[in-house]
Amino acid sequence: MFFLTLPWRYSTLAAALAVSLAGCGMAGSDLPPLPPPAVTPYRLGAGDRVRVMVYGDKELSDSFAIADDGSVSLPLAGTVQASGRSTAAVAAGIATALKSRGMMLDPSVAVEVESYRPIFILGEVTKPGQYPYEPGMTAIAAVSIAGGYTYRAIEAYVGILRKEGTTAVTGRAQPEDKVAPGDVITVYDRRF
Repeated sequence: MFFLTLPWRYSTLAAALAVSLAGCGMAGSDLPPLPPPAVTPYRLGAGDRVRVMVYGDKELSDSFAIADDGSVSLPLAGTVQASGRSTAAVAAGIATALKSRGMMLDPSVAVEVESYRPIFILGEVTKPGQYPYEPGMTAIAAVSIAGGYTYRAIEAYVGILRKEGTTAVTGRAQPEDKVAPGDVITVYDRRF
């Protein structure tokens, strides 16, 4: 049997290096698992675009973007709060505004999501940036629209920053986990 004997100063250096490397985890591995997106009706947010349909009045029906302050401004109805609300709640708010302003006696309003707020992909992907969200999108699908992983990427998980109401949650997600509109996805790099 062959044993390699190193002078004491090299063996001490090797032991210190092994201890310091053992303390280094892979980037993002210390994040808690990200809870899955809520199974409640979709909540609108700044950056979403909605289609408002007022039955019996084509001139009030149109597409509108939700502003940074979370509101949507409609002709004759004024400004209605949309962020954090479902499409049904926003439709009810628009109907109430039309009725209270005397524009219609019994307005019938429907609201649907025309386009979702984008997702953002950072880190070790070929083309980091902002991309459109599609319902049912997974983390691996998001990575693929950003051109795929680079050669330095950790492919086992990603980090996701998600806004839940007024709080932001950061966690680790598996490639098959669902992403949500507005998520910021980080693909980490291997340290060596």
